[in-house]
Amino acid sequence: MKAPNVDVVVIGGGLAGLCCAIHLVKHQFKVVLVEKNNYPKHKVCGEYVSNEVLPYLEYLGFDPFNFGAKAITKFQLTTHNNKSIEAKLPLGGFGISRYKMDYELFLLAKKEGVKIIQDSVVDVQFNNDTFSTKMKVNDVVTSKLVVGAFGKRSNLDIQFKRDFIKKKSPYLGVKLHVKGEFPENKVALYNFKGGYCGVSKIENNHINLCYITSFDAFKVYKDIQHFQEAIVFKNELLKTIFKSSNQVFDHPLTISQISFETKKPVENHMIMCGDSAGMIHPLCGNGMGMAIRSAKLASDVMIEYLNQNIPTREKLESAYIKSWKKNFKLRLSVGHIIAYLFRQDWLAPKLLVLLRGLPFLVPQIIRMTHGKPIKVK
Repeated sequence: MKAPNVDVVVIGGGLAGLCCAIHLVKHQFKVVLVEKNNYPKHKVCGEYVSNEVLPYLEYLGFDPFNFGAKAITKFQLTTHNNKSIEAKLPLGGFGISRYKMDYELFLLAKKEGVKIIQDSVVDVQFNNDTFSTKMKVNDVVTSKLVVGAFGKRSNLDIQFKRDFIKKKSPYLGVKLHVKGEFPENKVALYNFKGGYCGVSKIENNHINLCYITSFDAFKVYKDIQHFQEAIVFKNELLKTIFKSSNQVFDHPLTISQISFETKKPVENHMIMCGDSAGMIHPLCGNGMGMAIRSAKLASDVMIEYLNQNIPTREKLESAYIKSWKKNFKLRLSVGHIIAYLFRQDWLAPKLLVLLRGLPFLVPQIIRMTHGKPIKVK
């Protein structure tokens, strides 16, 4: 039996997809969210979020501090040769795991009336101004709009022949949670040759350690442990954190083929959200904030379209692309430049000396990779 028509199908139940679905149902639209995994689930992620999204999360009915999030006010950067600089975060942020945040947003979405289907989407067709979303197990769902929020890399990217998927990506991400000593109010980035590691406290007094490296640098070694001993622990401050902490996970989580290539905010008439629309380098530490903000941008234009204030699909897509670029184009460009500069092992220490001599630059750079607090009408 064919599923009834809905207003919006959201593919992917991460931060962007869940926030978007909650936003839309608050405006009385009928929303189906399709997510292939169970909740709760750990993900490879830095788990630091800029306070720019707090007004929007409050509007959605979600307060991260009710679930143990740690308030973060300070930033530290160290180079592979153990030079360090600290600065105050202009807006501040908070630390919370994806395991907790995604799960609590999932519960909120269900409470608000989002229909959530655990299944994999195998095809999306667009004909006669209507989308047909085909799932592996469940019936086809037809809708006026589809949101693509299926993350960094998906089989759907291959199916839609997206440009970025044709290029092999050289990056590998590794994440683990540990118990140990680390300031609650600080997020730190520790450089090592070929990569960098983000460190911050999250709920349950755990520390999130998440690093990214090039696959070429990693494959020289037999496994993660050997790579860490030979490369990561050359950063003495980072080595101390690893060695003085007790691992919570049985094994580190890994993800490969991470792409920072430019992506299109609209693909095959689908509104792309979160990492599906574009990823900022982890060195800039604000991917979660970008995902949440993109949900707000997408929801705003879709609501206008569904209420017939935007008259055509073409104008809807144009409005979203314009809004997305206005909010994120500079961030992504700055992120690419910063990541490139700090990948140059000979240059990173010199940059740190410069930043020490001109400390006002650090907050300015942070502002360029973060946004102002989201205004909610």
